[in-house]
Amino acid sequence: IGKAPPPRPGYPVLSDGKEVGVLCSGGVSPSLGCGIALAYVSAGSNVIGTPLNIVVRGSAYPAEVVRKPFV
Repeated sequence: IGKAPPPRPGYPVLSDGKEVGVLCSGGVSPSLGCGIALAYVSAGSNVIGTPLNIVVRGSAYPAEVVRKPFV
């Protein structure tokens, strides 16, 4: 998620402005120095490398689908 405020469960996940999922877990990674999250997303939006947006406190921040573990 990069330099967004800490992601929290329940925040929506968007693709092309449409809601495609919801965060189920999130926080700041001390080793990466940025926000990380796990989310439930609809089929088609879950392909590795897919760009998404996470809405945190009313603002959209870029995110990307990555393989676990992401470190």
